[in-house]
Amino acid sequence: MVRGIDLWIAAGETLALVGETGCGKSSAALALSGLLDAGARVKYRRFEFEGRTPGSRRDWSLLHGARVAMVFQDARGSLNPVLTVGAHFRHTILTHHGISRKEARERARVLLAEVGLPDAERVLRLHPFELSGGMCQRVAIALALCSDPALLVADEPTSALDPTIQAQVLGLLRHLRERRGLSLLLVSHDLPLVAGVADRVAVMYHGSILELGPAPDVLRAPAHPYTRLLAASLPGVAMGRSAQLPVIPGTPPAAAENFPGCPFEPRCPESDGERCQRQMPAGVPLEGGRDVACVKAA
Repeated sequence: MVRGIDLWIAAGETLALVGETGCGKSSAALALSGLLDAGARVKYRRFEFEGRTPGSRRDWSLLHGARVAMVFQDARGSLNPVLTVGAHFRHTILTHHGISRKEARERARVLLAEVGLPDAERVLRLHPFELSGGMCQRVAIALALCSDPALLVADEPTSALDPTIQAQVLGLLRHLRERRGLSLLLVSHDLPLVAGVADRVAVMYHGSILELGPAPDVLRAPAHPYTRLLAASLPGVAMGRSAQLPVIPGTPPAAAENFPGCPFEPRCPESDGERCQRQMPAGVPLEGGRDVACVKAA
């Protein structure tokens, strides 16, 4: 469950949404992409995209179908195993563009080349299970580009890949953002990974944004207790064999559990007791364009 988040992404910017597993990162990404389950509800006070506010259901369909695209966490699992790569592209391209099948195939070849897959004609004839994990991820990114989106939502795009391929995929996303002028929402639990990619970082916990600001500031000098503990939990190369990895005390709350105050208070070593329990603090603006939802930040 996502609770009252407030986010904006500038044109050509990369915003990283980070936090522990189960904190609501993927739910927020799916809501933005219009891909939540049928029973889910999205309530908002204000939603604006490219200077316009979608009104009708058709407006929302056009937005989610063309201007916002998503790359899923499990690229291989997001592809239909019984369809060739070419069939995936044909269906996607013809849905968004009134062109012939021959033109759609040529467009698919161009997109595959753009994401760094050589011999595109051969790749189009293959099924997803015949591709490596890195190739599947590149195909998924190319499919997301079929509609020429303005915003690309990437949900843990490197989680199932080895470090070398991770670096290649991140480099590809960075290149596409610069070449196409894309805005990128990068969902990840990996702080070192987003450090070299993101312009800004939003730290999420239990469906709420606890800290938001420029990536160097948030990652090098965290202001919220949760962000500090999250950063301290990372293993370092200087740690000895006998050193214990720092952990955040307690366990994350259940998704349906509600808190009148700060959701991190039960685990927070800096809790101010009743003051933190009484009401969820509003984001406190700090220098450098950073907001921190903590009573001690004021």
